[in-house]
Amino acid sequence: MEGVPPTGESARVAPPSSEASRALRDMLRLAGDTRAALARRLGLNATDATAIDHLVSSPEPLGPVELGNRLGIRSASATTLVDRLVQAGHVARTPHPHDRRRLSLQVTESAVGEVLEALRPMLVGVDRAVARLTPEQAEATTAFLREVGEVMREYVATAPDEPPRTRADRG
Repeated sequence: MEGVPPTGESARVAPPSSEASRALRDMLRLAGDTRAALARRLGLNATDATAIDHLVSSPEPLGPVELGNRLGIRSASATTLVDRLVQAGHVARTPHPHDRRRLSLQVTESAVGEVLEALRPMLVGVDRAVARLTPEQAEATTAFLREVGEVMREYVATAPDEPPRTRADRG
């Protein structure tokens, strides 16, 4: 974090300080603010908006258990969340496409429309910024963003399932 003196192992490796690295870290911080702003525009709490995002972006169908795992919440909380999203018309429970014993959760067309409408001002602005790039700049930017995406996916994939024990936990 900026302004926090490094300690331990992180003291040996300084965070990248190039202008591009700083701009990217700023974008990552803004992503959280953008999610919160989208939730407010949709009249949802942050967890509900994040749940919808997981359902929309998942390459495979998610059931309530998988969604709860992705959100880091317990099964009972996931059930309550799904009930709330179904009641609001944002999500529908459907038969799982590969396992008849399970349910999958689908974001409704109306919810997708609401999300796209709420995102429209930002998406138009992003499209304007992209349109100002030369084809070579757009190609380099795309390659850069994909590589950063891979770095981030690897970081997520290698994170421990549980946080490390704190000093207080160790006694």
